Amino acid sequence: MLIPFSMKNCFQLLYIVKVPKAGLKNTAKGGLILQSTSNNIYQNLAVEDWIHDHMNLEGKPILFLWRNSPTVVIGRHQNPWQECNINLMREKGIKLARRRSGGGTVYHDMGNINLTFFTTKTKYNRMENLKLVIRALNAVQPQLDVQATDRLDLLLEGQFKISGTASKIGRTTAYHHCTLLCSTDWISLSSVLKSPYQGIKSNATCSVHSLVKNLLENDDTLTCEVLMESIAAEYAACHQIESNIILINPTDETVFPGINRKAEELQAWEWIYGKTPKFSVNTSLNLLSDQSHSEIKIHIDVKNGRIEDCSIDAPDHWLPQEMLDKLSTRFIGNKFCQSEATVLINALLRTCPKDHELYSKWHLLCEKVKTIM
Repeated sequence: MLIPFSMKNCFQLLYIVKVPKAGLKNTAKGGLILQSTSNNIYQNLAVEDWIHDHMNLEGKPILFLWRNSPTVVIGRHQNPWQECNINLMREKGIKLARRRSGGGTVYHDMGNINLTFFTTKTKYNRMENLKLVIRALNAVQPQLDVQATDRLDLLLEGQFKISGTASKIGRTTAYHHCTLLCSTDWISLSSVLKSPYQGIKSNATCSVHSLVKNLLENDDTLTCEVLMESIAAEYAACHQIESNIILINPTDETVFPGINRKAEELQAWEWIYGKTPKFSVNTSLNLLSDQSHSEIKIHIDVKNGRIEDCSIDAPDHWLPQEMLDKLSTRFIGNKFCQSEATVLINALLRTCPKDHELYSKWHLLCEKVKTIM
């Protein structure tokens, strides 16, 4: 049963801890089942942060159910340029988010369920959570062949990945979250989780690619709504609590004091891109101008999402070295991103010599350089 979350039942079920004003803490014996009314990735990740930072979970675990509009979510220690097609995502309006937990990159949309299991650090057990999910799936469809792997994924029919796992362990609390593919858009998933960027060298965590499949392909009764109800019922039975799902608004500061600031931090460039582990790009660009073909070599070092060093080499007959050096120098200290590079390049083009051939070559080079960002 879905129950709208109001201030009245807020104080019936929950009380404050670690926050100075009206807030949320679990007093319901045995735990709670929460579901977000938002489909915004940054707001939902902020709920995870808030519960992890402010709730006393001793004897009172929480299951959080949430879904998002189309989004690519990378792990805390990953490089987005290695993991996804950022340019295509911009064209399609697909968000990019970096979560607090480790692990690999996943694609979210409304056909995917996200489950977050909050416990104390001592009660943290990812395999038990996955077994709970399997029991819930089999309660809906007993013939469904789903198994948990040593990597803590869920496999359908022994080969198709339907769920991936990540986690965060704090000083006293922990959470384990996982995905569950019900009816995800395969075309978007396969296209945006394929990086077109070449020559990246990094120590960032790399995703492990797997065969995937939607549960709905096996049984058309396995909808997101049916599965969330079943998982909630299994969780309630396991923890001996009522199976009511409490709907929460992740933007409500009266319930979650300070949560909107957390959401703002999670969607900031400094977090999504600036937290990328240091990396370098060594690549070549093939340029054609007036039937003249040239190979341009580019080396860029990036730290905290900003260009730390840059060198561009081209044949002497193509562009004067002083023009290449000017471009390289101006990039240093700027964000490794297309929007900032566009502003910088437009300013540089206004200073370009009036020579039509030089201008067209430099313009072509600048446009090509932007494609690697």
